Amino acid sequence: MDEDDTLPDATPDRDYDTMAELPAGMAPAERPKVPSTLPPRGACDTHVHMLGGRGDFRLWDGRPEDPPRDRGFDGWIDLLNTHLTTLEIDRVVLVHSVLYGTDNTVTIEALKRLGDRARGVGLIGDDATEAHLDRLADARIKAIRLNHVHPGVISWEGVKRFAPALAERDMHVEILVNAHEHLASMADDLRALPCPVVLDHLAWPILGGEGSPEGVETLERLVGDGDAYTKISGIYRFSDAPWDEADDLVARLARANPDRLLWGSDWPHILLGETPMPDAGQLLDAFFRAVEDSETRQKILVDTPEQLFGFR
Repeated sequence: MDEDDTLPDATPDRDYDTMAELPAGMAPAERPKVPSTLPPRGACDTHVHMLGGRGDFRLWDGRPEDPPRDRGFDGWIDLLNTHLTTLEIDRVVLVHSVLYGTDNTVTIEALKRLGDRARGVGLIGDDATEAHLDRLADARIKAIRLNHVHPGVISWEGVKRFAPALAERDMHVEILVNAHEHLASMADDLRALPCPVVLDHLAWPILGGEGSPEGVETLERLVGDGDAYTKISGIYRFSDAPWDEADDLVARLARANPDRLLWGSDWPHILLGETPMPDAGQLLDAFFRAVEDSETRQKILVDTPEQLFGFR
């Protein structure tokens, strides 16, 4: 048997309807608001998640919630296309959701549907093989993700072990951390990794002086020195609408090193808890408010994702 055949892998025609249910997340609006400023041609939303309907794909036993139950996989594809069309975004990066654990099928199937305008970020476990990485790379998955906020999949030690193999495949690692809890202790190891590092959601900082400034200072050094990228994404998770509390941090990072910044909507905004559902058009407007220079916007929205994710 080929080694790839032993990898756990769901398929869309299998029925997982008998799995135990958890409370379902909220669904986003059918269409975001049109942003007041439109992005440049070739812009990329580097952080969205693809979901399926009830029974479409195998869910992870350790997931924090279930996907919204109002549509199936085809409906989510349609909703994503509406999201991209309304924002006039030409490219997209699908970040595999922790709801599905290490079974990347929902993301791989979506990449097939979306074609060359899409790239992916996958999840693997500590027990993955290089053959598994090859299979992900062949599916246009350009990174693996470590989730320190919702742990239980790959470990930090696993990421460090796989980093050379990722570098060999022109892949990188994306990491979701809480800056004030994790970043300072990880910084030296992050700098030493042989592959690029992307910190999601601005490293999920505590703003407004409520937490230790050490995490934000570490983020600014990593980005400023070119040792890490960060995504201007998920700002609604640590700031209240209209999310202007994050403007100063975003502007400082853009001045320090615009070549290490990316933008993402974090659509369809899963795992909200008590946070109100944001609107992606307004999130894009918040980015334009914080980053006023057109050349810097071009780098963040077009040039850097094109280079990092291998868009042509």
